[in-house]
Amino acid sequence: MTGVGYDDIFLTHGIEEHPERPERLRVIMQQLERSGLLDEMLRMPVRPASPEEIGWVHDDDYIAEVRAISAAGGGDFDLDTRATEGTWEAACSAVGVCIDAARAVRDRDLDNAICLVRPPGHHALVHTAMGFCFFNNIAIAAEALLLDGMERVAIIDFDGHHGNGTQEHFYHRGDVLYVSLHQTPLFPGTGTVDEVGVDTGAGLTLNLPLPRYAQDIHYLRAFDELILPVVAAYEPQMILVSAGFDPHFRDTLVQLSLTARGFFLMTVGLLTAARELCDGRLMMALEGGYDLQVGLPESVDATVRALLRKPEVEWTPLDRPPHPEQAALIDETLDAIIRTHQERLG
Repeated sequence: MTGVGYDDIFLTHGIEEHPERPERLRVIMQQLERSGLLDEMLRMPVRPASPEEIGWVHDDDYIAEVRAISAAGGGDFDLDTRATEGTWEAACSAVGVCIDAARAVRDRDLDNAICLVRPPGHHALVHTAMGFCFFNNIAIAAEALLLDGMERVAIIDFDGHHGNGTQEHFYHRGDVLYVSLHQTPLFPGTGTVDEVGVDTGAGLTLNLPLPRYAQDIHYLRAFDELILPVVAAYEPQMILVSAGFDPHFRDTLVQLSLTARGFFLMTVGLLTAARELCDGRLMMALEGGYDLQVGLPESVDATVRALLRKPEVEWTPLDRPPHPEQAALIDETLDAIIRTHQERLG
């Protein structure tokens, strides 16, 4: 059974004029209802995480700041990241259901799970909000598993932006493998090939910064030739996924060229790896994705279809293939990234 973590509490954060707005979840849920996939999933109860649980990753003073600003009606943490009156409850609930979903999959109460939450989390730093994110949902879920006794967790992040918050938290540690595919140059400006981890985490951060207009074929090649072999060598006891759908070619904030089929096939690859390495233990949490007409709803639907082990359907095809010179640049860049990491990792 595939679990889905969703609650209307996630709609109480934010404003409709912002790119990361409540309508994102509305269109996802409407699509899953239309396709009939929602009826085949187990709806998980949603509860707010405690400040203590959030404190596994974030500073206590910062947690109190988010609570106080929300209670006062909201305020800006930076130019892009605004708390509103509902932010505290929504953000705590996003963390709570991600923790519970990870544990349910770990205990095999669920085959796998996807948490359709907001606000997203992978930019959230220890001491501050950033990039639409307040609390790092996937990092806290990983900490829950590690505190419960797991020794190795892999986090795969295919959001169009680099998950700087997640990388920062685990950069020096050997108990989490962090892999990110993302566009460069793009906010937040981190995630170079040379950011590989330090101390016991050396070699356990793997960044694949790709040029604009990278397509399904590039992402799938990266999975086949680099990411999945590295995950297999690490032998994680569970795989967590920061599932951002802004790499879709229709997205308004990212200039990548994936289709829904690309997300379907990446999820199939991750499910296969999880089945071979950790008894199928795979949990995903929503990050970005801002095209409300096609990109976000169609890509989430395709991902859920993969989680449910259903066959492909027809999805919106790529309508703006890159110029041949741009395609050649993407191929050359990917060649160099794969070669650099393979040489470094042996």
